[in-house]
Amino acid sequence: MLSTRGRYGLKAMIDLAAIYGETRLSAATLAQLQGVSDTYLEQLVSALKKAGLVVSTRGAQGGYELARAPEEINVNEVLRALEGDTILIDCVSATRVDCLNACTCSARPLWLKLQNRINEVLDSTTLKDMADDYRIQLERSTDEENLS
Repeated sequence: MLSTRGRYGLKAMIDLAAIYGETRLSAATLAQLQGVSDTYLEQLVSALKKAGLVVSTRGAQGGYELARAPEEINVNEVLRALEGDTILIDCVSATRVDCLNACTCSARPLWLKLQNRINEVLDSTTLKDMADDYRIQLERSTDEENLS
């Protein structure tokens, strides 16, 4: 299960992807879009900056922007920067398996398959994909409102 840190951080990255190449977003604007405090947003962006996914510019025209094009950043990179591991359950971790029954667990093959599929989706989905899907979602929402 993703924490609020992962969810809000990913949403912020999608917002940055949606305006990539056009402008930067201030911390206040980005926080407002996510519905979080400026302080909390700064914590999220700090982790994303440390991972080399976001850059900031000071000054009147300053703000945050993606460090690379949205099609070059996958969702797994973002979630790893914010969450650390994106593992389903501890026994499928590539670094440390805490379960003493991992080798004899009848359900572990299923957990490994699920984890592999999750990783495939997270690795193959870019911020551009997410921003494009978001635009389509907003268009549909607007169309439905106009029909009402």
